[in-house]
Amino acid sequence: MIALAVSLAAAATALVIPTTAVQAADPPTGLEAYYGQVLDWASCSSGLSCAWLTVPLDYSQPAGATIRLRVGRAKMTGPEEGRLGSLVVNPGGPGAPAVDFARSVADGIAPNVAKAFDVVGFDPRGVGESVPMVCLTGPQTTTWLQADQSPDTPAEVRRLMRLSAGLANGCLTKSPLMARHVGSENTVRDMDILRQALGDTALNFLGFSYGTYLGTLYAEQFPDRVGRFVLDGALDPSLDLMEISKGQSGGFQLAMKRFAENCTRHKDCPYPGGAADVLTGVNRLLEQLDRAPMKASKGRSLLQSEAVTALFTSMYSETMWPSLRYALDEAARGNGTGLLDLADYANSRTGPNSYSGNLTSAFIAISCWDTPAPPGAAGLGLAAAKWAIGVGVPVMAKTMSWGNAPCSKWYGRTTRVPAPASSTTTAPILIVGTTYDPATPYPWAVALNRQLPTSTLLTYQGDGHTAYGGASSCISRLVDAYLLKGTSPAARTICR
Repeated sequence: MIALAVSLAAAATALVIPTTAVQAADPPTGLEAYYGQVLDWASCSSGLSCAWLTVPLDYSQPAGATIRLRVGRAKMTGPEEGRLGSLVVNPGGPGAPAVDFARSVADGIAPNVAKAFDVVGFDPRGVGESVPMVCLTGPQTTTWLQADQSPDTPAEVRRLMRLSAGLANGCLTKSPLMARHVGSENTVRDMDILRQALGDTALNFLGFSYGTYLGTLYAEQFPDRVGRFVLDGALDPSLDLMEISKGQSGGFQLAMKRFAENCTRHKDCPYPGGAADVLTGVNRLLEQLDRAPMKASKGRSLLQSEAVTALFTSMYSETMWPSLRYALDEAARGNGTGLLDLADYANSRTGPNSYSGNLTSAFIAISCWDTPAPPGAAGLGLAAAKWAIGVGVPVMAKTMSWGNAPCSKWYGRTTRVPAPASSTTTAPILIVGTTYDPATPYPWAVALNRQLPTSTLLTYQGDGHTAYGGASSCISRLVDAYLLKGTSPAARTICR
């Protein structure tokens, strides 16, 4: 892995930036060549066109080493005279690649939107094909994902903190080129270079979850270049890492309660009785797994950490609730296969000690870089105990706190202090919030709406993480109208 990073560094410094494009009106000093580059498109996977965008490795040294970011484009399907520009999309994460996501968005949006916009996705720096961060080997990734993330003995705490320190050191040793140059502030500056390379005077952006944070930072740094911005599943930029985790803990507890209530209305619910009985059954299962693994198919065993991952990922969409019911029914009969399958899906596991992409490394590296340091083991333990009081599934609450252990051991971080969004843009921004969103709780959308004076909040009264492109035709219709005409829905609009 060290040799790979060295070769990437050597290749980066040798890149040549084409300079035949029209320059941005006011490119930042020292970045003129980057803003003048032309994207060389070529066919790639899934019927997309792909290109490489060159950006500085370190924006404080724009004449130094460069890196390349992978960009994918699904061309508009309509005539050129109806073109509204490019729509840059980001699926969240942090750490989720966006090139293939562009294909998914292009295939899923309304035909009239696809006719008007090129849908563009790029893998942010450190992600996917864009000089990916590698902090763990395959076996190390498995060890990390299987570690007890809700330690309840001193030995388990020591092991988790030791693994966390090793993860941070792994980023430095396995990805020395990128380790100190990831982070959302750099990605936002990359986005503006991409905007210019696409030939757009303003950035049109569709960001989901963490992608809303990128959109918010962009509106702060480049307020005069904000085009049509849809921020679905909003993050509140005033929150630090522990505050985010606390909010998410509450969101997932609410989602588990709603799942339990829904479960009782189905014949295949493995726990008879009311919603409280379902949660009791889940807790007993997790206690059992804390004592000993459960047999699964192909000689594998289900650990508590994997069962918890299955619960978390199943709360992201109501469409996964039937699979969770089935998996819990299997587990009630001593078979952990279904829950293990859900965990494998969440972790992008492709085989023994192998995973598609670099989401685990990139997620942690970017998250830890973006935020002030959380407390150490003692503080994480106190928060875990506090968050677990009186909730439906205490192990999930504890996991939300202890999941920040790597960041308490991190080697560097941004100087940005969490603060409410502050942008001078005059462009209307559309924020979409889902009332029972587990990962980006609805109060965050309300808060961001208050912080951005030109924004409008569109509410989806329902379950799941994010709303656009889902089951609500009401949400899709109003978002599409905004993208096509720039017209926001009426304030306090609710889609049920």
